Amino acid sequence: MKGMNIYEEAGRCLLCQDAPCTEACQHGDPARAIRAVRFDNERLAGRWIAACSDADLERAERACIHHDRPIRIKEMLRSVITDKEEEVCPDLGIDFCGLHCENPFFLASSAICTNYEMVSRAFEAGWAGVYYKTICLQDIQEVSPRFDAVHNHGPHGDFYAFRNMEQLSENPVEMDFDIIHRLKEHYPTKIVIASIMGQTEEEWIELAKRAEDAGADAVELNFSCPQMRLTGMGSDVGQNPELVLFYTAYVKRNVHIPVIPKMTPNITHINQPAMAAYFAGADAISAINTIKSVTMSDDAAVSDLKTVSGLSGRAVKPVALRHILDMAQNVLIRGKHGKCVEISGVGGIETWRDALEFIQLGCSNVQVCTAVMQYGYRIIDDLVLGLQHYMAQRGISHVSDLVGEQLPKFVQPSDMDRQSIVYPKIDHEKCVGCGRCEISCSDGGHQAIVFDSTARRPRIEGAKCVGCHLCRLVCPTGAIGLANRIPKKNV
Repeated sequence: MKGMNIYEEAGRCLLCQDAPCTEACQHGDPARAIRAVRFDNERLAGRWIAACSDADLERAERACIHHDRPIRIKEMLRSVITDKEEEVCPDLGIDFCGLHCENPFFLASSAICTNYEMVSRAFEAGWAGVYYKTICLQDIQEVSPRFDAVHNHGPHGDFYAFRNMEQLSENPVEMDFDIIHRLKEHYPTKIVIASIMGQTEEEWIELAKRAEDAGADAVELNFSCPQMRLTGMGSDVGQNPELVLFYTAYVKRNVHIPVIPKMTPNITHINQPAMAAYFAGADAISAINTIKSVTMSDDAAVSDLKTVSGLSGRAVKPVALRHILDMAQNVLIRGKHGKCVEISGVGGIETWRDALEFIQLGCSNVQVCTAVMQYGYRIIDDLVLGLQHYMAQRGISHVSDLVGEQLPKFVQPSDMDRQSIVYPKIDHEKCVGCGRCEISCSDGGHQAIVFDSTARRPRIEGAKCVGCHLCRLVCPTGAIGLANRIPKKNV
């Protein structure tokens, strides 16, 4: 079908384990190529099917086990435009808190890193480090079921928001520190950060010391878990700058490894606890943890009852970026007047482009959780390849050159350009005449689009258009683009 949307088709793929399509293909790996398209690496997808004949891809398509209809593998992958030139893949190494990381991609403290076997497999796959699931001295009892999700298309599609009631590690504390010790012993070049949570000064100090003794490279202070059943823990601490200050200072005085407080997003001004962490001597800050939320589904409810708990997934990324920006623009935290407190970004990272956005706002590394829960550790391949390809295309040799590069573009609302306008521009070759632009402009904009129902063509009335670009955002075919920016006085 001419004009097939390869991203929508790749989005239908089940991303199978031991994919039957690849097993049926004699000269390539169509499943890997589809995954590249799915995770924003479509220009690299061709490398996995370069040797495939049409017959190979037809066999792969016949082997597809999709519950609805087979993925149109041949048509999709033959339409992929691949960069053919050979490129030198840049080294993704970056220093964080004085620790050299082979790349900026870490597992976030969560259900994806709760034992030795899991983290070991992640390290073997290529992840640079782990914020090991939060260790505490309390007896953790979890609810069942404990997860819920908001899906894209019905109950079986990918979820863009994920809600959980899971708290901290259920392992005996001795077991967790033994795991950390063995991970550092067997993977000395990987970065192992112990996430901890105490309820008293003594508990914070004890856990931090034991993490250091076990060989942890750094310790993360979990001030942010939104669903703790015990008071005085998690986000109860993160919302109280005084407690953030005291607990961070206690830990800093008792260990020699970097200390990284983790901030809660469930607060109006994240800089208040962040500044407390700064004055306590924090080496870095992690942000964000999950956002307090409610979902109402009955078929996949968290437990049999309903309560408020944490939301993650790509839906929270704009909120996470806002909090990162707030801290990155703080002249004390970013080191313009003294010590620089580095930032580790968390929240809705699924593709390399998501990770890049956090890095460009000032993060020295990024943490991934929900995407791994959906797709597995294997997504590290596309995170690494995508970032390397982007850097090669721009001629950038070091990830550190990307850190914070977008910050100068962010200004206060009062500093925005309000004296010029950019009109939308319709490409009638791409326009299919659906009229979505006219509907949105009429009912949610400024009634600046006239739709010819006979010819099925939209037309923009410049005298009414204010350049809001709602029409461009709702266009399903990408037929509306940008004209040149011009002064309003010339309108």
